[in-house]
Amino acid sequence: MTTLRYTLLIAFLSLLSGCTDLKEEVLDESFTGSGLAETISGAIAPAYGQVSWTWRHTNYYGLQLIASDEAILPHRGGTDWFDGGKFLAVHSHNITPTNDLVSSSWNELTRNISRTLTAIETLRPLVDVGNSQAESALYEMIALRGYLNMLMLDSWGLIFKKEVSLETSEILRGQDAVDYIASEFLSVVDVINTDLGSGRMTQTAVYGFLARLHLNAAVYRDPYGTPNFQDEDLSKVIEYTSNVINSGLYDLSPEYFKLFDDDNNSNRELIFALDQRGVLEREHSRWTYWSLAGSLWGRPEFPSSDGTDGPAITPDFYRTWEDAYSVDPAEADARFYMQNQKIPDELRDLTGLSPANDEDHYYCTTPEEYEFDRGIIRGIIWGPRKDENGAFLRCDGNDNVYRIYPVIQIKGNGPDRDVGYVNHELQIDYTNEGRLHSKGYRVSKYQFSRTSPNANNFSSIDIVLMRLAEMYLMRAEAQLRMGNAEAALADVNTVRTSRTAREPVPEALASVDLDILFRELGFEFYWEGLRRTNQIRFGRYEDTWTEKTDNDPMNRLFPIPQSAIDGASNTPGYLSQNAGY
Repeated sequence: MTTLRYTLLIAFLSLLSGCTDLKEEVLDESFTGSGLAETISGAIAPAYGQVSWTWRHTNYYGLQLIASDEAILPHRGGTDWFDGGKFLAVHSHNITPTNDLVSSSWNELTRNISRTLTAIETLRPLVDVGNSQAESALYEMIALRGYLNMLMLDSWGLIFKKEVSLETSEILRGQDAVDYIASEFLSVVDVINTDLGSGRMTQTAVYGFLARLHLNAAVYRDPYGTPNFQDEDLSKVIEYTSNVINSGLYDLSPEYFKLFDDDNNSNRELIFALDQRGVLEREHSRWTYWSLAGSLWGRPEFPSSDGTDGPAITPDFYRTWEDAYSVDPAEADARFYMQNQKIPDELRDLTGLSPANDEDHYYCTTPEEYEFDRGIIRGIIWGPRKDENGAFLRCDGNDNVYRIYPVIQIKGNGPDRDVGYVNHELQIDYTNEGRLHSKGYRVSKYQFSRTSPNANNFSSIDIVLMRLAEMYLMRAEAQLRMGNAEAALADVNTVRTSRTAREPVPEALASVDLDILFRELGFEFYWEGLRRTNQIRFGRYEDTWTEKTDNDPMNRLFPIPQSAIDGASNTPGYLSQNAGY
């Protein structure tokens, strides 16, 4: 047993370094070629590639999303998405150290940190002999390690400081952790590249993460108390965000949903993103289809492009939109919804229709023309339909023209199965009625990738991890907390009124306070993995929402997985469980 524990400790302290079966490449011409160039590329590719698995829906992204008031994932129909109860527990803040969503998130994140250290150790000898490409790559890996450690600090209240893989990591918490992460970023911000694009760590990305660090520093110093925001931190937020805003490298995207399209790699709002472009086979477009109905196919030409009936937005989060506008949010804010499906007006009335008598109630489209709607999806949805042999129905025998029908509910065991349409209703909860497969409004923020060979894996849509709008709203928050409401209002309105490609453009606000700013953060960044952090900073994480009544501030941090505690048990006191677990 002692030998086993020692082995586990070594593996843990190495932060789970090693290989996975990710297909990883770096999409940048400056590192192509042979010899040292391939060594450099081979060093940094595993670290960048692992970001995909870190932010997977059943890892860190799911942990952030489901723990917040944005999303809920019940045990669908009593048959799907139970997964040991991990999503139910995370959403209700009833989490134990053995929760698999917590463990998988910790494991993939620590593996990602380990890969940056492996890259750093590979690159330093090349830097020592004067290789400038290795030096540039080294700065990226230091910055990426700082970002990943900040994710660790945000969720578990600790980080791992380590420069040599064979040494034991030093665990830092609170101000020590903030200072260390800041030192990582500051050590490279003046020398890191400025022009490699959003798929790589750049100077502006480092400025953005420094701003995010200092905005949340009050929480990181005292994760269980009332945040004591200090002007020194807030001034740095304003300085760093202004550096990005004034760089001239970025613009707010006139079309909000273009931020999440196939060609978003070239979108000038993106500051840092997971660069995919058809390289990461196991990406599986999960940010596209996770929430959507399992009875829906997002691409008529691909029979495997169905959704999963995963999470829906909570009624509580939806009502923040309703409370903000006196009309349907879709008529007030282009960020809420974009209708892409061209359903003829004469087909919209479904009175008297059902799957039993609607054979002729469809319109025709080609795969090139077809796009599923985007934003928050409500009511009866439309999509391709299959015949009894599993083939998509075509129009007039034309193999490239597909029928688009109201979608039949073919999943689950509810009373509407095979006889009713998928009708997304607001209410969703853990009751037998509230957990049916069709329940809950869904989020369709990311496009079904057109470059994917099946609309699942090899997606070309970059996963957005930081963009220009966040710079404006972080600066607005810092200004507001320092008493400059006028400057804060200007920044908030810059973002609100920038989405001009399509009506309705949200109207400028007449005033702003912290409650309104918190609401605006929800509207701008819903389902982008920021909500839990924002809720904690604004003192809203102990609020009550659907199926969550817990108000214990100890739940702001997640428990350290029991497997990690056990692995380090041969060194007493090295890794202690977070308070309250």
